[in-house]
Amino acid sequence: MRRFGRRSGARSGGQSEASDDAEAARRAALAMLGRREFCSAELKTRLGEKGFTPGVSDAVIAELQDERLLDDSRYLEQFVRVHAGRGQGPTRIRQELSSVGVRGDLVDQALDEGPDFVALCREVRARKFGSAPPDDWKEKSRQARFLQYRGFSSDHIRSALGQDLDTAE
Repeated sequence: MRRFGRRSGARSGGQSEASDDAEAARRAALAMLGRREFCSAELKTRLGEKGFTPGVSDAVIAELQDERLLDDSRYLEQFVRVHAGRGQGPTRIRQELSSVGVRGDLVDQALDEGPDFVALCREVRARKFGSAPPDDWKEKSRQARFLQYRGFSSDHIRSALGQDLDTAE
């Protein structure tokens, strides 16, 4: 009896493919792009993991970009939208994008075109802690730590808490 999964004899998609075969690299790239959006740096890394040479990977990526099947700005727009929808702030989104190899200037542009992070920070705080502002410093600092973990800046957090956290002011 056959179990769910790969057919016997089917290629695993790993090292069995020729490393300099451009057509195989294109098929692998299209299969990955068919599942989800990738940035060019991440796709190059994935193709390298499958055993394709950097030259072949670069050529395939350039070809896919020319055909608009691979678009870093589209990827960034979707990434920012999805992660902001999860309640993550710009600092955390920037860190995750830099970990996959996206250039900093593209990240800055995508975040500038993204949602209103001040309003998002207020919304995240209200969902977690309720609409009433915090009463004491202990609760303010607890909420500030939560929002900081989510990736919001100190300016966003001050605005969400309704007042300045600095005692000097």
